Amino acid sequence: MNNKKVIWITGASSGIGRSLALKFAKEGWIVAASARRENLLQKLNSENENIYSFPLDVTNDAECKNVFNAILKQFESIEICVFGTGINDPKSEKKFNIEKIRKIFEVNYFGIMNSINAIYDYYNYKKSGQISFISSVAGYRGLPAAGAYCASKSALISFAESLNFEMKKINVRVSIINPGFIKTPMTDHNQYDMPMIRSSEFAANQIYKGLIKNKGFEIHFPKEFTFLMKILKILPSSWYFKLVKIGLKKINY
Repeated sequence: MNNKKVIWITGASSGIGRSLALKFAKEGWIVAASARRENLLQKLNSENENIYSFPLDVTNDAECKNVFNAILKQFESIEICVFGTGINDPKSEKKFNIEKIRKIFEVNYFGIMNSINAIYDYYNYKKSGQISFISSVAGYRGLPAAGAYCASKSALISFAESLNFEMKKINVRVSIINPGFIKTPMTDHNQYDMPMIRSSEFAANQIYKGLIKNKGFEIHFPKEFTFLMKILKILPSSWYFKLVKIGLKKINY
């Protein structure tokens, strides 16, 4: 039996997920890293002996269950699950496209639901551990050319809040991770200025601290940006629309 603690991270082939996998591995955790792109997982695997790759398409419910069972069989226990798969397509969202909307929800929301479905019975039996979702401050309110993305992230926040009521009764912590702008291959496609953008390594450090050292429900960063977004969240719609319009001009949107 391995004495090291185990974390399962989905969306681990790039961006925040990749940096988080490396952070936990450096801290001595066993990292079960999952993503679709096997070549990138293998590269990640080679960077730290504590990282083990488990290729996965989260849109496949049966595959999520099989991968979870494989991880559990190899390591016997999983202390933390961080589900971080996500896609965005700003260009397609400027024009209503039902297929793109479905795809975004299949990955961002239902992909994480498939992951939850795989671990649900295990955590009910284990009665300890942590389950965390990577959402976004984009889930606070609707933003231009991001209807499906914002809605999928908002749905995750609401689901995490609901799940928290249930899991708290059995000593399982649920948390939601809401980053601001983080430099990743996904945000590299954004064609506008991104205020207060931070590196994926910064994000990984903040998440690690939030999962290991803090006990709150929401892990959000960078604080100077997320607190601004929280203020916008509670404003009347008429004020919100006016301020966003002004802000879009400032970031050359």
